[in-house]
Amino acid sequence: MGHKLPALNSQQRRGERGVGLLHTNRQISLCRDYVLENNTVFYFYFLSFLTTTEFIFSSSVSQKYPPVKFLSEKDRKRILITGGAGFVGSHLTDKLMMDGHEVTVVDNFFTGRKRNVEHWIGHENFELINHDVVEPLYIEVDQIYHLASPASPPNYMYNPIKTLKTNTIGTLNMLGLAKRVGARLLLASTSEIYGDPEVHPQSEDYWGHVNPIGPRACYDEGKRVAETMCYAYMKQEGVEVRVARIFNTFGSRMHMNDGRVVSNFILQALQGEPLTVYGTGSQTRAFQYVSDLVNGLVLLMNSNISSPVNLGNPEEHTILEFARLIKSLVVSHSQIQFLAEAQDDPQRRRPDIRKAKMLLGWEPVVPLEEGLNKTIQYFSRELEHQANNQYIPKPKAARMKKGRPRHN
Repeated sequence: MGHKLPALNSQQRRGERGVGLLHTNRQISLCRDYVLENNTVFYFYFLSFLTTTEFIFSSSVSQKYPPVKFLSEKDRKRILITGGAGFVGSHLTDKLMMDGHEVTVVDNFFTGRKRNVEHWIGHENFELINHDVVEPLYIEVDQIYHLASPASPPNYMYNPIKTLKTNTIGTLNMLGLAKRVGARLLLASTSEIYGDPEVHPQSEDYWGHVNPIGPRACYDEGKRVAETMCYAYMKQEGVEVRVARIFNTFGSRMHMNDGRVVSNFILQALQGEPLTVYGTGSQTRAFQYVSDLVNGLVLLMNSNISSPVNLGNPEEHTILEFARLIKSLVVSHSQIQFLAEAQDDPQRRRPDIRKAKMLLGWEPVVPLEEGLNKTIQYFSRELEHQANNQYIPKPKAARMKKGRPRHN
């Protein structure tokens, strides 16, 4: 054959990935010339290999990740997050990745989005699995954050059976996994387990006031039975469980059209549409920013508290006050439109967080207006992105049959 590729000198062998790529490309170029000269048929197979190789090298160099701490093998945990591509789950993924842990995200993308975690794809500590938790999962982990479930009323009412399956069968599967591998499981429960409360504020020892057959029951009762399952597994099988009862949360990566009051009001105000208030607007809610919630979840997981803990903001506002606040922050001229009150809509909701304060040292720190301004900026960018990427169908071709449907 007689041809020999020149070796790289010591300077060219430096460990810098960018430099390595440049010299790898030089070697590939020499290989291309050699293969073309000696074997024309093989050249076409080589082109396929070359395209893949160049893509891999280019991706490895161009991909930039958020800064990640280095943890020793002893301190680094293998963590599973179900629903990790969703609103809260993706923010939890960010925190645990940046803290230096190995994170596996499992999501069926019913409400989660790949774009929420795409900035981690390719990182050696990150794995994304398209999987539905109603099917068993076999994986070795140290901790499980079980967040999988639709959480906004339109989503869980759209498919109530699926919501029930996720919160019952899905929870059983995750508890079974925790038992098999000796992992600790944190269940993301909800303030909805209190229903339309008759006690105010709601503490963890309040049993709730729930309509078991109402339109919200698939979610409310699904979470209630999920809590029951957790404590049954703890008592009978010795599984370590943590239960977070999460109150209203908002922030970036919320779906614009998920039907929650924050996303509804911000979107309507930005688009100059009427802000829809159901009933008189005297219902109260307490809103926490997503970063506060994520910090609370991590503290709870790593605590020795096995009983339920409320995670929410005790600062209470009426829905009407909240609508007016968002109008002023957006500087919107939208009107407020009053519609018929929704069935089983809780009239008052405010967490008693004394337990979280005392045992976790946790309380919300992000002021409401600061969190809302960040969320408004996010929604503005989303609307701009949506407008710039809107698909406009081409005009019909002259020979196209009338009445033929178009892809819109």
